[in-house]
Order: sequence, then C-alpha cells, then structure tokens
Amino acid sequence: MTPPHPSADKSVALVTLGCTRNEVDSEELAGRLLAEGWRLVDDAAQADVAVVNTCGFVEQAKKDSIDALLEASDLKGDGGRTQKVVAVGCLAERYGKELAVQLPEADAVLGFDSYRDMSTHLQTILAGGHVESHTPGDRRTLLPLTPVERQRSSASVALPGHGDVLDLVDDGPSPASGPRVIRARLDGRPWAPLKIASGCDRRCSFCAIPMFRGAFVSRRPADVVAEGRWLAEQGVKELFLVSENSTSYGKDLGDLALLEKLLPELTAIKGIERVRVSYLQPAEIRPGLLRAMADIPGVVPYYDISFQHASEPLLRSMRRFGSREAFLELLGRVRADAPEAGIRCNVIVGFPGETQADLDELEAFLTEARLDVVGVFGYSDEDGTEAEGYAGKLAPEVVAQRLDRFTRLVEELNAQRAEERVGERVLVLVEEIDDEDGSVIGRADFQGPDVDGVTIVHVPEGAPTPEVGDLVPAVVVGTEGIDLVAEPR
Repeated sequence: MTPPHPSADKSVALVTLGCTRNEVDSEELAGRLLAEGWRLVDDAAQADVAVVNTCGFVEQAKKDSIDALLEASDLKGDGGRTQKVVAVGCLAERYGKELAVQLPEADAVLGFDSYRDMSTHLQTILAGGHVESHTPGDRRTLLPLTPVERQRSSASVALPGHGDVLDLVDDGPSPASGPRVIRARLDGRPWAPLKIASGCDRRCSFCAIPMFRGAFVSRRPADVVAEGRWLAEQGVKELFLVSENSTSYGKDLGDLALLEKLLPELTAIKGIERVRVSYLQPAEIRPGLLRAMADIPGVVPYYDISFQHASEPLLRSMRRFGSREAFLELLGRVRADAPEAGIRCNVIVGFPGETQADLDELEAFLTEARLDVVGVFGYSDEDGTEAEGYAGKLAPEVVAQRLDRFTRLVEELNAQRAEERVGERVLVLVEEIDDEDGSVIGRADFQGPDVDGVTIVHVPEGAPTPEVGDLVPAVVVGTEGIDLVAEPR
C-alpha cells in the first residue's frame, strides 16, 4: 500500500552536521520533501519528523552525530510535536544496520539510495510502519573503474547533491529551460555551497570517504550552472564550489580543464559577485587551473589545498605525494599569480610511524608557508582503511600531545599571517550585523566560510549601516587572532 501524500500539517526538520557538502545534500532533501507536500521547519522540536544528516568522517564527528540523534530522540518524550527521528548522511551510509542496532533511539537509519524516496519512507515511519535500515557496502563498486565510463552509468546510482531526478516537479524558482533544480534553501545566508562532483578516486591510507561516498563523478556543467542561476535568484552573492576533490573535475567527462571553462560561466551569472573553489589536491593542481583562478574576474584568490603533512616519507605512507620543498614551490606559484591569496590546509599529526624528524619537517613547512588557516587533526583509526592495519601506532596520549603542540603553533602562525594583512584593502561580503554594537561581520575575498575567520567592519557613527549581502570596501586596521578588523573606505 502506498502511503498517502502528506498534508501541509506534516512537518519535517533537517538537522545538518559536518561539511558544506552535507549542507547541499540537506537542501536537496528539503527540495524533494517540499515538492512532495511536506512543511519545512527550522526547529526539530516543532517537526513531526527530525531528519539528522550525520557526518562519519572522524571519531569526533561521529560522536557529534550520535549526540545530535540522541538529542532529537529526547524530544519525543517531552510531550512536544516530534514523533520520529531518522538518521541519514555519511554515518548512516557508512554503518547502516550496525548503527540502527547500537542506536535504537533512531526510528530509521537510511542510506543515500533512500533519498529519492524519502517522502514515502517518512510517511511510512510516521504511520508506525517499518523501513528497513541501510545495508552498507563499498560504493566504489557501484560504478565502472574507468572514469569516462561512469557518466553512462551514474544515472542509476544515488549521488546526493546532484539533483539527479527526472520525475519531480520543483516547487521553487527554476530556470526557464534546461535542468530543473531540486533544492530548497534552509538559511538566508548570502553565500551557498554548490556541489560540482561527488566521491573520490584517491586511496589515502587514512581516509574512509571513498568507501561510503563512492567513486568520483563530476556533475555536468549545465547542471552546475543551472543551480548557480537558481541560487542567484534566491539572493546568493557567493557560490562556494564543493566536492571531495575539485582538481579531478571533468576527468570523467573527458576534459581535465573543464573547471577552468566552468568558472567564467558561473561568474557571469547575474547577481553572483564571487565564486570560491574548495578542496584542491596538491598532486593534481595544474598550472592552467592556477592561472584561471587568478585571472578570471569574480573568482576569489582562495586556495584550499589538502597538504595533510609535509614529510615526504610519511606522505608516502599516507599514500600521498609531495614534500616540504614541493609544497613551498607550489605556494610560490600561487602567490606569483595572486599575491593577496588566502591559503588554508589541514594536517594530520600522530600518524602511525611518525618520527621526530617528520614533525620537524612539518613544523618547518608550516613556519615557512605563511598560511592563513591550518586545521590540525590527531590521527585516529578509521574502519576499513589501510592505515588501520599499520604497525607503529602511537599511544593516544602521544597523539594528543602532538595535536596540542601543533594546534598552538598554527594559532600563533595564523595570527601572525593575519597581522601581515593590516593595511590591505579588502572587499567584505556582509553576513551578519551585531545586534549589540552594530558591528558589521563578513568575509574578505580570501576568507572561506565558517572556519577561516571573519572580517569585522567598524562603521563610523552616523554612517549608514550596510545590509546582509552587501559588499563593503574596507581597509584592514587590526586583528583579533585570525579575524581581521577593518574600516570602510
């Protein structure tokens, strides 16, 4: 029996954890549910069903996801509206039935293949029915090994965030022609993540993402541009291009230079002021891409490069390529094209077999590199990865000590880099107005969203206060850690 179409009083809240790619997936789920008659609400306590889009990247992310599921489940016993809690996202995809057994507070644990039929599943669960929990598997096996063969097969595989549905009527604004957009905004921010690809073909020994996100698949440029236009119609000023590996974009479409060709199409969209590219693999960065990012008006000088470490022997053990010298040479090329570039990266400390010489090499690199932001992670075993079976594991307390040491180091180095920017002219995208003192909070071109610091603009007394979404020319006059303090000019 097919569950009835939901009435407008059936409500759902999407709780999103993890990265910006998950945010895109949540907004696609919201678009599907909205088109099927569900009412979207912000507060899980006010929803019939709370759908928690989990993260399964590292141990802390898993814990945060489980805590969010438990918190949502507690709402069911408070006499409020919430009746059911459903787990989706990376943790659900990765562990499926195992998670369902260990976390009975969740009424269902659904994988990516359930997204197309999410409305039906939620109706069944609300009606007291049972939806079988996801059975995990290696999603890399779902598509051909050869990248160019994947596009012909990808229509049969769920690719969250790609909007790959043909029989759904979009409930919101959409292009007059071309691909429809299956998405609903869940916030009013003047920037939005835009997914250009899913999955990853790299085999880093510490990373489980390819197993539960699958092989690398590019979105077709027409679909990306159509969604970019739709986002502009929603008031978005900045497009943040996201994927697991943006430097691979186009390889399954037969054109490794496709990202360079896509960027001017996106910057030409009416209403779009800035386009930002994320997650570049250093071993795959091509000179043509660097030139395009530096030369195309509207593409901001922001370089999110996944270094992970700087010791060549340790990088090889991670199944990665590079060295301190190679990475510094790459940074030199970036700054030769874009002297004002903002550069961020993540590094892992405490990897199995990491020696003092490896740490010295990493410290030397970070000191010389003058990076704007560095995220430091302590190594932890990830189920099913090659490194899980490595010898030379370090004691947890040693990993914690190294994490603390390098976290303090990069805080100092990043603060010094911020101080170097005093006197620079910046263009700040306003994201928030402080209710207490009226300060304008936003981001300069070289600052990525959420984790890369902000620019606080002090508007002179009596001057008009900008609005969220405005672009404000300013000069940096001070710093607060990695945050910049600026005055309008």
